[in-house]
Amino acid sequence: MLSENQFKLLAYLEKESGSAEYTQREIAESVGFALGKTNQLLAALKDERLIDEKNMLTENGRKALEPYRVKNAVIMAAGMSTRFAPLSYEKPKALMEVKGELLIEREIRQLQEAGIHDIILVTGYMKEKLFYLADKFGIDVVVNEDYYRYNNTSTIMRVLKELGNTYICSSDNYFTKNPFEKYVYRAYYSAVYAPGETDEYCLTTARDGRITKVDIGGRSAWYMLGHVYWDREFSRRFTEILKNEYEKPATKQMLWEDLYIQHIKELDLYIRKYDEEEIKEFDSLDELRQFDESYWNHTHSAIFKNICGVLHCEEKDIEHIHPIKTGLTNLSFFFTCKGKDYVYRHPGVGTNAYINRESEARSMEAAGKLGLDDTFIYMDAKEGWKISYFVEDAKTLDYHNEKQVKEAMRMLRRLHTAGVDTGFEFDIWKQIKTFEETLRASNRDDFTDAPDLAQMIEELRGYTDADGVRKTLCHADSYDPNFLIGKDGKMYLIDWEYSGMADPAVDLGTFIACSDYSVDEAKDLITTYFDEVPGDEVMRHYMAYAGILSYYWFVWSLYQDSVGKTVGEWMYLWYRHTKMYGKAALAMYETI
Repeated sequence: MLSENQFKLLAYLEKESGSAEYTQREIAESVGFALGKTNQLLAALKDERLIDEKNMLTENGRKALEPYRVKNAVIMAAGMSTRFAPLSYEKPKALMEVKGELLIEREIRQLQEAGIHDIILVTGYMKEKLFYLADKFGIDVVVNEDYYRYNNTSTIMRVLKELGNTYICSSDNYFTKNPFEKYVYRAYYSAVYAPGETDEYCLTTARDGRITKVDIGGRSAWYMLGHVYWDREFSRRFTEILKNEYEKPATKQMLWEDLYIQHIKELDLYIRKYDEEEIKEFDSLDELRQFDESYWNHTHSAIFKNICGVLHCEEKDIEHIHPIKTGLTNLSFFFTCKGKDYVYRHPGVGTNAYINRESEARSMEAAGKLGLDDTFIYMDAKEGWKISYFVEDAKTLDYHNEKQVKEAMRMLRRLHTAGVDTGFEFDIWKQIKTFEETLRASNRDDFTDAPDLAQMIEELRGYTDADGVRKTLCHADSYDPNFLIGKDGKMYLIDWEYSGMADPAVDLGTFIACSDYSVDEAKDLITTYFDEVPGDEVMRHYMAYAGILSYYWFVWSLYQDSVGKTVGEWMYLWYRHTKMYGKAALAMYETI
């Protein structure tokens, strides 16, 4: 086994083989050794017949380097890069053009220039946009279908058999200098220095550079950024650990770095320090604009063109972008333009299958006139994107704040009694049937009490249809995140994409379905809506719709899950509420 200094010298001589002869002083300056030390090392390598008298590698020298040869590289490109909104809504971040080159293509070229041609690209989000790279560069493409629900440990799981002396790369890094090498001495993580506060993964190392501790966040510290190199031993041990722990739900949600941190004593990884100008990772458009000034006016984004067309601005006026993590179907981001704050809503994948965008646009016009939502600026009824004013310091409705709940019910009552007819129907039963058929086709309705739930809802349909309630304009998504409260106390009812003409009980049903209300609390809400205790016939009708809407949102969530959009704990909440409110309503119909 070579010492580290022997390796550095041999690797340098191998790289420069075929070039003009170098003096020992020139060699010393290139590898960073003192001249005397370089002379000693060269003499020792000659004694061991690893180099000849002209400082050229012998066959033995090449064999000595072979255990350190990089086998391959894995490029991780499966994630959605949500922080890079809105450009990542339209294409993978790997395909962003920076200073005339696509990020992923530049990285592949740099690997190949270093002699690494066995490259595996792991895709997921918008994978089809990356497939062309296989033919263009002669690389392998692997698909990670779990990208949307698990973290990058799921990507590593897809390539376990390929790991050895392997570079692990992110597809969105930009290296101003090529950092890749044909031979590497030991496993390392690249790092840059933060002179002040940082929330990155900060490294503590031993004197020899081995990473001994990693803290999330720190000050005046070296932190993880860029590529990683795993040698054979690191790959072998990490593979064992990941295989043993991957089935744990917590592991699937981890970055591979977090699993490494948990087993840091067992895994030898060293720091490789770089200047901050050598490795770039653009977490936002604002950061990219600082590096590539062309993005001030040319983002190559249809979303930016939409904004400029509506607000009559230039792309450079659109600043301070960050994603808003609210809503279960769409992608939204905050931005400023000429001193004002806005929100752009981008329609989620698959939503056009069950949302009528023209109906939404009509409803929002009505909502503005009724004083229910004056944040609305413009919506494209064909494509589904929307621009609204941003409500500063807004809070969402608290289900247990009596004043807020009363105001919400007052707003719904105003909507239902306004006599507005948009000409578009929200047919809850058609929606339920569509979801049920879709789920049946994909076997997602194959759980124990699915038939019982469907039968109970069908019974409630029979009862409620017989009640003969007149249809009104309904919001149909009236739960707490859609009731915004500004810092002045004003309440707004936003997000009208499900709206249409329906039984007014649809809105109360949704409000209750998404709450943590007991049956008695649900009855109290219905009383608040009417501003009086309604008759038994009315009470049971509205309680029935609490069960019906719980079921609607339950099958909706199953559909979302089937197309790769998980909704988390909401699914179980709606399942439980379907039973609770549904049974209570049936009992009322059967006894009153």
